[in-house]
Amino acid sequence: MHRYTIAASFFLVIFTTPWAASQTTEQDWTNYVRIGAYGLAADNAGKIVADAKESGVFGIEVDNDIPGRYESFVDPKAKLEAIRALAEKAHAAGNHAFVYIAGTECITANADTTGHTLAKEHPDWLQRKINGEAAIFGSGSAFWIAKGDEDVWITPYASAWRKTYMERVRQIAATGIDGIYVDIPYWMTHFDGWEETWASFDDYTVSAFRKQTGLDAKKDLKLGDFSDPNFRRWIDFRVQTITDFMQEIARNAKSVNPKIKTIPEIYPGIESEAVRVGADVYSLYPVVDAIAHEYEFGGGDHMASSRTPLDWFRYQVGMHTFRAFAQGKATWILNYSWDGDKNVDPRQAMMNLAMSQVMAGANFWDAPGHSMAGSNDPETRKKIFAYIKQHEKTFYLPRAPMDPVGVYFSPETRDFYAEDFIRSYAGILILLMQSHREFQVVTPRTLDGFHGETLVLPDVRLMSEREQHWMEQYVKQGKRLVITGDSAFPVGDETNVRRFPKCPGKAYTASLEASFEQAQPGMQQSFLDSLAPNRGIGVFASPSVATSISEVNGAPHVFLANFAGLVGGKNPIQTPQTDVKISLPAKPNSFGFFLPFLGDVQKLDGTQENGRMTFVLPPISKGGVFWYGH
Repeated sequence: MHRYTIAASFFLVIFTTPWAASQTTEQDWTNYVRIGAYGLAADNAGKIVADAKESGVFGIEVDNDIPGRYESFVDPKAKLEAIRALAEKAHAAGNHAFVYIAGTECITANADTTGHTLAKEHPDWLQRKINGEAAIFGSGSAFWIAKGDEDVWITPYASAWRKTYMERVRQIAATGIDGIYVDIPYWMTHFDGWEETWASFDDYTVSAFRKQTGLDAKKDLKLGDFSDPNFRRWIDFRVQTITDFMQEIARNAKSVNPKIKTIPEIYPGIESEAVRVGADVYSLYPVVDAIAHEYEFGGGDHMASSRTPLDWFRYQVGMHTFRAFAQGKATWILNYSWDGDKNVDPRQAMMNLAMSQVMAGANFWDAPGHSMAGSNDPETRKKIFAYIKQHEKTFYLPRAPMDPVGVYFSPETRDFYAEDFIRSYAGILILLMQSHREFQVVTPRTLDGFHGETLVLPDVRLMSEREQHWMEQYVKQGKRLVITGDSAFPVGDETNVRRFPKCPGKAYTASLEASFEQAQPGMQQSFLDSLAPNRGIGVFASPSVATSISEVNGAPHVFLANFAGLVGGKNPIQTPQTDVKISLPAKPNSFGFFLPFLGDVQKLDGTQENGRMTFVLPPISKGGVFWYGH
């Protein structure tokens, strides 16, 4: 949601079945982007494309917001021509480009001197608090709103607006641009004074909710009371509304240009903010082509320069969860490395950010400060992009599980018990990362494809009959179900069930928060002992190294992100990790390889004993990848 510093009812009841088999998404350009952003004018398309080529950008984002600016929402002709010119030049250079548009936000420039503003001409379109206050804002509300401008937020159920909006989407798609990047398609609940409103209560939205449920949103809900069944229906309705809105954008764009991609930018991640703004990435991934995450765990500081090691581990939790939601689609990360921190070298912060993202399989988008366009250090970006391009298959080919511990992400539990669930879920994942066990995030959509020997339910409170039946069949196969927290789900024979009423995930989260340096995985040894034995890859490294293990292109891979020694706001340079060992079953004619971050591939000599090969890795500064194959 951070801007450039330059410059009838529509509730579609189209539910994506949560029990569909795992998607087999064919990879395309979205999986390999190295993103740079630019402000698009009528005459600078050639300059943008030339700069992208020179700086290693693959995947050009341009700001040319048609529906988010009232003037071009009414008359888009000039901006459409600029988009068409950019698309042609990008394609001629062998690049791809996508264009920024707003979701439910619209700005009228110089609103203080004109009567032709969206709010003045269409007040019924605006989102509203339950007391009727309209979502109209000025320059003090957000840094991208200029003095004298009018910033409004529109309900997706305003039929006349939505009709024109979708027409603009089709017109943009017809220019030949490769993607439409939809920024913050939200219910207005994130500006000061709106956070707890659970908007919108405009006439269009209230009518749509009544039509679907028979309930009056203004009278029949206990706002903010997650135990109220009617409020829960309001939550579900709001999430489904945004999901359907994005699905309709995709459908309209592809009706004109079947190859065009739809990419929403979303700042809520896996936490409670997703429920509040209504843009839930778990629900959105099936209906879009990729998601750009402006993400920081818990909505904290976005700056890489100020992150603590715990922040970095939590960041890994979010990104690995997104990759599980995506099921092969691309995960782009729009985050920020540095914004004037005098104690931190911006180049180091940029490298840390990029390293953390590529090790998780996410695409790196470099930007300065809290802006989208440009870079804190163009030369460092060139170096990072060149490295990613050279090794893009290693980082972005599909990653397949081998012998994982499954950790269950329950969207319904997150919706209604967010704080307890996320503390348990994140604590379990960090515990596994620091123990260097292979893990797999499992969701309702991917349950049927999970074949690991252990599945952990981290304080899961809600579960459908279908989910419970799957769990019962899972334990009947002799596999282990580890249930933490107060859950009392009956699973039949408890022989293969381990229950931890005092949740080890929450306990470990509390230990990490008290002292990251003193917290050790062995503090939860009884939980670790409850997991099926690790017969696959063994990694022997410090708990300050986050590991993720998977098979890539037929070869076992270990991705290592080193956060040892980092001090937020003070020290962005890691303590190098030495004597890191990896042990795995020996295979004929196979060799060990190591790719350090920003370095070159090295062939390793290992030692064989008792049917296993053991490799000692070179010193790891920021991070690296080990693999074992031909």
